[in-house]
Amino acid sequence: MLKNFIGGIIVNVSKKVIGVTLAGALVLGSLGLANNGEKVEAKKDPTKAKNVIMLVMDGTSAGATTLARYYKGEKLALDEIMTGGVSTFSAESAITDSAPAATALATGNKSNDKYVGVLPSVVNSPGVDPSLTKNAFKPVVNVLEGAKASGKATGIIATSEIQHATPAGFSAHVDQRSNYDTIAEQQVYQGIDVVLGGGKEALELGSGKNNRKDGENLIEVIEEKGYDLVETKDALLNSKSKKIWGAFAPNALAYDFDREETKPEEPTLADMTGKAINTLSKDKDGFFLFVEGSKVDWAAHSNDPIGIIGDVLAFDSAVEKALDFAKKDKNTLVIAITDHANSGITIGNLNTSSSYPSIPVSAYIDPLKKASMTLEGALTKYNAGEVSLTEAAALYGLDQLSNEESAKLKASKNLGKTFVELLSARANIGFTTGGHTGEDVFLYSYGPGNPVGFIDNTDIAHTMAASMGFDLKRLDKNMFIKASDAFKGATLKTDNTDGKNPVLTVKKGKKVAAFPVNKNIMIINGKETELNSIVVQSKTGEFYVSKDTVNTFEKAK
Repeated sequence: MLKNFIGGIIVNVSKKVIGVTLAGALVLGSLGLANNGEKVEAKKDPTKAKNVIMLVMDGTSAGATTLARYYKGEKLALDEIMTGGVSTFSAESAITDSAPAATALATGNKSNDKYVGVLPSVVNSPGVDPSLTKNAFKPVVNVLEGAKASGKATGIIATSEIQHATPAGFSAHVDQRSNYDTIAEQQVYQGIDVVLGGGKEALELGSGKNNRKDGENLIEVIEEKGYDLVETKDALLNSKSKKIWGAFAPNALAYDFDREETKPEEPTLADMTGKAINTLSKDKDGFFLFVEGSKVDWAAHSNDPIGIIGDVLAFDSAVEKALDFAKKDKNTLVIAITDHANSGITIGNLNTSSSYPSIPVSAYIDPLKKASMTLEGALTKYNAGEVSLTEAAALYGLDQLSNEESAKLKASKNLGKTFVELLSARANIGFTTGGHTGEDVFLYSYGPGNPVGFIDNTDIAHTMAASMGFDLKRLDKNMFIKASDAFKGATLKTDNTDGKNPVLTVKKGKKVAAFPVNKNIMIINGKETELNSIVVQSKTGEFYVSKDTVNTFEKAK
C-alpha cells in the first residue's frame, strides 16, 4: 500500500498528473478547479466562496506529515489538496513564533515575537515594509472580524487553550501572547458564534495560573450572551443552539493519542470541526471557521514522535470533515497549513548515515507502533504513581528494555528527555532542536479561488478576504481608527479608576460616553449599547475604535 505514495505526493489537475515538491511548487491548473480535477461551481465569481474554513496544524514540519503518513499506512486527506509552499519568516526573524505567524495568516501583516494582531515595532527581514513600525502596536483587522462585518457566521476551534497564540491571532489584539486576561475578554466580546477548545481557567476567577485577574467572570458573560456553554463531547454533539461555547478543559485538551484512556469525555478535533460546520452553515450569508490542531507543536518541542504522529492524524481527520463538506457544498474554500515548522524532525539520523539505502519503512515505524500513549500520557501515569517506571516506559513503546536502556532510565534526571531519546534511537528518528525552525512549509487548499504555487504567509489572509468579498487594508481603515482622530471635536480621557479595566471616556457637548477597553460596549447615561466591534487599547496607551462605533456615538442621545 505504501508503494503508491512514498516516492512523493502526486496531485491531479484535470487529466494531467504533476509531481509537486516544496522546493519548486508549480501552479496547478486554473483557480476554478479543485485539486482532484473536480469542477468547483461557485454561485457567481469562480474565485469567490460563500464559506471559508482555515485549518492550521501548529508547528508541523514536512518530516512530521511524512512520518504520520507512513504510520497510517495510506494517504492523508491533506495529500489530495497539496497545492504549493509557504514562507513563514516574521518581521524580525527567519524563524517565527506562533504569535506573529498567526498575525500574518489572519491579518496579512508581518509582526514581531509575542505580538498578536498588532503591527511590528521592529522590521529587519528582507521584503517587509519598514514603515510598518511608524504605527507599532496598532491593532489590525483579521479575517474573522472581516467575515463578521460581512454578515457571516464565525467560529474558532483549538485543542490548546482557546486563548493560545494562534487562535488569538484570529480573534484578538495584544502585544503579549501570554496576556490571557485581555485575549479572553476580547474573544468573549467579539460576538463569535462558535468557540470550541480548552482554556476554561482563563474565563473564570480564581487562584490558578491562568485565572482572571481583572475581577470579571467571563463564564457568566458567556451565559448572559446566550451561548450554550458545553463542557463534554456529548453535550457538544447534542447541542441545538446557534451559539455554542465549548470549554472542555481548564487549559489544553489531551493529546489525541491519549484521549480515550485519559479524557474520553473530551471531543476530538474532528468532532469539534464537524459540529462547528453543521452549526455555522445554517447562516444564509455563509461562514468563516478557524481550526487549529495545537499540540503537534507541543509534541515537537518535546521531541515526542508519538505525540506528533497522533495529533497530525487527528488534524488530518478534521481536514477530511472540512473537505467532505466543501465537496458537497461546492462553494467553500478550504485552506490547511502549518504556521511554522518545529524540531527539525528527520526520518533517519546519524546512525543511518551509511545504512539508509537498505532500511525499510517498517524499521522506522514498527518501534513507534509499540507505543500506546504519548510522552505526556505515560509520564502523567508514572508521576501519579499509577505505573512503575518500567511500565511507563512500555506505555511509550520502550518494551523489553536492554541493560543499557534500563541504566539510562534509572540514572535519568529528566525522564521526558530520556524517554524520547531512547525511542528515537530505536526508530532512527532525528531531531535538530527543541524549538521552531525556519524552513518553508507545504500549502494545502481546495475550492473556489484556492491559492496555489509558492506564496508568503501574509498572502493567505488576503486570499481568504478576497474570497469572502472584502479587502483587509480597506476594512482596516474603518475598523481600527485612533480614537483621538476619530471623535472630532470631542474631549477624550482615560479612566483608570479600576487599573485592570481602563475605560475611554468621550465628551462632546453635553454628551458623555464610556467605552470599556476590550469590549463592544458604549455606555451613555447608564444605558449600554452593543457595538459591532471591540474597543482596543494599544501598548502606547492609544485607544482604537471603528467608524461604526463613532457613528453610533454621534447618533446617540
